[in-house]
Amino acid sequence: MYGDYEAQRHWMEITLHTPSIYWYHNTSTNPLSYWGLDYPPLTAYQTRAHGLFLNYFLPPSVALVPSRGHKKLLMRCTVLLSDALVFFPAAIYFILVYCVHRGKKDASLWLLAMILLNPGLIVIDHGHFQYNCISLGFTVGAVAAVLAKHDLLASVLFSLALNHKQMSAYFAPAFFAHLLGKCLKRKYSLHEVLKLGIAVVVTFAVMWWPYLYSVDAVMEVYFSELPPIYCPNP
Repeated sequence: MYGDYEAQRHWMEITLHTPSIYWYHNTSTNPLSYWGLDYPPLTAYQTRAHGLFLNYFLPPSVALVPSRGHKKLLMRCTVLLSDALVFFPAAIYFILVYCVHRGKKDASLWLLAMILLNPGLIVIDHGHFQYNCISLGFTVGAVAAVLAKHDLLASVLFSLALNHKQMSAYFAPAFFAHLLGKCLKRKYSLHEVLKLGIAVVVTFAVMWWPYLYSVDAVMEVYFSELPPIYCPNP
């Protein structure tokens, strides 16, 4: 109902007014049949941050239940804010590293414009209202970190991308194969693999911490599109 615009606003409403353990749980105030949250935890944290932003300027837009179907221009500002805080810095980081790495300083502004003015992101994604600029920003940042030989940072950034949108898994084989190959070429290959593995596990643990109290809670988040189990209103 009301399209993906409403889905994103509804998640802001839910994450703002209910405890984290109920964000993926079917309740009277969060019926999963009405745009249930179906992305990893970092998306939930992002929507809560945006919910706080909207609640400060326009509380009725994220009021629990009565705000459903609420449409305001301020919602569009959260997309621009996501671009400015995540995607733009990642793109700039990538261009700086890539141009230095490849010796193409003269083309830096042109390459940056190509990334930032991507019609697919501006017209389709932002029009569809999905905040994919965040997961894409983390992925671009991870690529830049790989080029800069900061493999630990790359592992953390790509783990954040995976924890924001499942679609980032499309890039996982490339990151896994490349980083594993680099580790195996080094003198202490097992030590290098363990360092990257610990970075990934710690990042995932921090993101999933509110749901690690039980296997059921983890599975509820991971398989949030499955038929829900109802519980009373928190």
